[in-house]
Amino acid sequence: MRTIDINEAINEGRFGRFQWVIVALCGLLLIVDGYDVFVAGTVLPKLIAEWGLTKPQAGALQAWALFGMMFGALVFGTLADRIGRKKGIAISFILFTSATIATGFAQSPLQFEVLRFLAGLGCGGLMPNAVALMNEYAPKRLRSTMVALMFSGYSVGGMVAAGLGIAIIPAFGWQWMFFVAALPLAMLPLILWHLPESLGFLVRQNRQAEARAVYARLYPAQRLAEGDQLVFNETKGASASVAELFRQDRGTRTAMLWVSFFCCLLLVYLLSSWLPKVLQEAGYAEKAALLSLFSLNFGGMVGAIAGGWLGDRFGLPKVVVGFFAAAAISIALIGTGLPAPLLFLSVFVAGAATIGTQILLYASVAQLYSLSIRSTGLGWASGVGRIGAIVGPTFGGYLLAQELSLQQNFLLFAVPAIIATLAMLAYAALSMRKASREFALA
Repeated sequence: MRTIDINEAINEGRFGRFQWVIVALCGLLLIVDGYDVFVAGTVLPKLIAEWGLTKPQAGALQAWALFGMMFGALVFGTLADRIGRKKGIAISFILFTSATIATGFAQSPLQFEVLRFLAGLGCGGLMPNAVALMNEYAPKRLRSTMVALMFSGYSVGGMVAAGLGIAIIPAFGWQWMFFVAALPLAMLPLILWHLPESLGFLVRQNRQAEARAVYARLYPAQRLAEGDQLVFNETKGASASVAELFRQDRGTRTAMLWVSFFCCLLLVYLLSSWLPKVLQEAGYAEKAALLSLFSLNFGGMVGAIAGGWLGDRFGLPKVVVGFFAAAAISIALIGTGLPAPLLFLSVFVAGAATIGTQILLYASVAQLYSLSIRSTGLGWASGVGRIGAIVGPTFGGYLLAQELSLQQNFLLFAVPAIIATLAMLAYAALSMRKASREFALA
């Protein structure tokens, strides 16, 4: 009889077909999730005109989905540590796709807000669980790259929203941007059939038969004998409580990650909500303004993949610090009256350094916490970040209502990136100090 540590087996094993299926399925889920998040920015100018909204009212309208995301991340992140990643992902997916379809039937701002809140619950729940699942199946040497590659689907969803907005909104109206969310529901059987449950979760629940079946799919060349037992070296870890996130020398690093999440998501949703509208008011045509949203998300996809690759080689904290510094510079440059090519280049870099950095922050959180509290850590970090996401569009609406110059607005937009840079510098210093202490003890 053998005892097989699945954590050690995955960390030292190859990255095979089974893991690529997880990358593909979670990537598809996040394309839909990203579409749902960014679709509101494409329709905002139409809603302002149709319902006669002021900019502060429009910012508040956007914030309801983000309220839902905050609660969804907190509730479903913690719940999945108890019911499993797969169930958490499936419930979240059904909730946000159904609510997004219903949003197309909204006849008033109040109806729109309620339905966007429900959609946000599902979106907020899906992200931390997808990241946790991918993190658990990726070898340590490739973990940041694989998580970032999977999460780049989020940016692809934003590009799809921008591209469809150019074609659909002028021809069919803003409502159809939400009706097309019915198409991804066809993915549900594929998800339920092919997406595996977390191996670590199955072992923790003492569901050995199911764990052995998943392990056989993961490593088909390794035959398990009848008496072989799968174990996980974190099985006896701490309970899934928020207090545990601040224990074992993690308190300050947890706080710094939360500050970074807050600032990063503030920037992501500030830019995605208001960039098309601000550029339209600056004289750009509707098509060009929507293309800026495409450029923002294309940058996010490139930044996520490149950042994951760099993170596996140089360490995530160093890469995140550099990305936040680039975000501060590029966002400030957007408001300086650059020629169109340089403007879109600045938007591209801003997307890479905000949307892309969000993905790297998720990977950082996943690596900080043990299995037993990983979804809780991801859920709470994401939930705190959602507070920033709520502040972003609302802050943008009130700031733009003050009618400051374009340059002043974007200089103020860059301030959260500076704060996040300082927070991650502190996080990197603490991580290096802990690593040096552990090395000395070894």
